[in-house]
Amino acid sequence: MTSFEEAETEETVTCLHLTFYHPCQNERMMFRCLNFCKRERVRADEVAKFGRDSSVCRYNLVDTRVSRIQFSLQFYRKLHTSEHGFEVKNLSKKTRLTVNQTELGYLNKIDLPWKCIISFGDYQILAEIQEGESVDYFETHLHLAETPVLQERCLPCLPSLQPILENGISPSIFPSQGKSPTEIDENEL
Repeated sequence: MTSFEEAETEETVTCLHLTFYHPCQNERMMFRCLNFCKRERVRADEVAKFGRDSSVCRYNLVDTRVSRIQFSLQFYRKLHTSEHGFEVKNLSKKTRLTVNQTELGYLNKIDLPWKCIISFGDYQILAEIQEGESVDYFETHLHLAETPVLQERCLPCLPSLQPILENGISPSIFPSQGKSPTEIDENEL
């Protein structure tokens, strides 16, 4: 047998991709302490905290408007399955945290959907879970967005931003032909 045949079987690693956006990031550089270059390994029993206090938070946001500890993400294995997930907990007493459209007050927590937007203040973080098998650790891969993630991403979990007429018909079925919007009497349809 060769060493290749005797080697441990490689297992895939769950990776949490986080894409950060703030409208003033170019002027205030609040993401300067985050490592956007490579994936970072985090032990499964560690709680990943985000906030202003670099002595407590693994992911430091340099902004006085951010709480000392803003929120945390914890990796876990779902009961009676081999699936893994993350729970997000709001640790800020002053700022509400929103996951998609669910608002979390202080110490509230929920399971992180496989693709969602976490927001607080002017911060927007697109979170996407790439599933893996490892139970010992997970990885984070941080990205920086140039444009708001709420505008750039079309998420199935977010409501459509397309207006719907009172009669339930979407205006996209009417050709626009470059005209400005006009009001239509519902009897004319």
